[in-house]
Amino acid sequence: MKNTLIRLNSPEAVQEFVNAAGKCSFDVDAKVNRIIVDAKSFLGVLGLASNPISVCSHGEDVAFEKTLEKFAIC
Repeated sequence: MKNTLIRLNSPEAVQEFVNAAGKCSFDVDAKVNRIIVDAKSFLGVLGLASNPISVCSHGEDVAFEKTLEKFAIC
């Protein structure tokens, strides 16, 4: 299980992130405070997008890791 903190500043960024998560064969969760949503859900992630999002991936995928790096908060 890997946790990464990201920021999604536009609906296009949310769509790109959700598309990448949707291609993963494992579960990916997006969390803000106590709210946890499925990262493969556009509406769920869009509702969290105004805040830094903690992403918990329950597996490994190279393409998804690159997407996480793109949106990671340094």
